[in-house]
Amino acid sequence: MWTELEIILRLFVAALLGGAIGYERGKAGKPAGVRDLALISTGAAIFTVVSTSGFPGGDPSRIAAGIVTGIGFIGAGAIMHRESGGVRGLTTATSIWIAAGVGLAVGAGLYYVALAATVIALLLLFLHKN
Repeated sequence: MWTELEIILRLFVAALLGGAIGYERGKAGKPAGVRDLALISTGAAIFTVVSTSGFPGGDPSRIAAGIVTGIGFIGAGAIMHRESGGVRGLTTATSIWIAAGVGLAVGAGLYYVALAATVIALLLLFLHKN
């Protein structure tokens, strides 16, 4: 299906795009930074690549659903409830979620979609600073 070189390229692209989102989070002083979001994006990409090329005849949408569910648990860990009743970490949790989506898109070979999602995420993150 794909050459191993193309698969490796996909992993690096996923790491770079996820890392770009993580860079913004790190600059904002948030706990999930470049390493975390690059790893999340790369992980989503490898699961996507393996599910689509490693198991011919399988249903890759099941892996996508599993990635979304698993990332939901990681994102939930980033959200903290304040004693004052507020919520903290929601933007970091959504950044984790979008980084996984970017990795999923790259793993599926949708490079322009992944790049567009990264640019949109960065614009939104830079647009409004608290």
